[in-house]
Amino acid sequence: MNLNTSRHLLAMALAAVFVMPAFAGQNEGHGNKQADKAEKHAQKQAEKAGKRAEKADKQAAKREAQEVKMGAYFDDHHREAARSYYHEHYARNCPPGLAKKNNGCMPPGQAKKWGVGEPIPRGVTVYSVPQPVLVQLPPPPYGYRYARIGNDIVLVQARNNVIVDIIQGLLG
Repeated sequence: MNLNTSRHLLAMALAAVFVMPAFAGQNEGHGNKQADKAEKHAQKQAEKAGKRAEKADKQAAKREAQEVKMGAYFDDHHREAARSYYHEHYARNCPPGLAKKNNGCMPPGQAKKWGVGEPIPRGVTVYSVPQPVLVQLPPPPYGYRYARIGNDIVLVQARNNVIVDIIQGLLG
């Protein structure tokens, strides 16, 4: 439900609250129970419409794309948490040929083809970030996502794949 629809419903409900007492006067001889019920119902509907409008406003605010300053999203705590996880789980699994190159097990030709402010290059394999690392990082802002590229974790704008921040050197 969009904001205009919720405001329209709220206006209709409020109008019903003010119109119902006028109709109640027409049924004087038949008792006011029906008029009271109708008025209470209209009030409840107005309250519900107001709550729906508030909820829609809150949801719209959450969906607003946030701007993240290039290169300033991750702090030292985030970097250390990610590096310790990868060192603990993946440091021993590096093939001997890549281990001696001391580049964090990166395949030849992929070393540093990306940077902050640049889109993820075509042909570079993008991996998901493991859940134990995700819980150590702040939730990505709306419109952004985390990814692992080679030896780095990156924060990426979802709409254009531009790298906003990097945790470099997970394994070395």
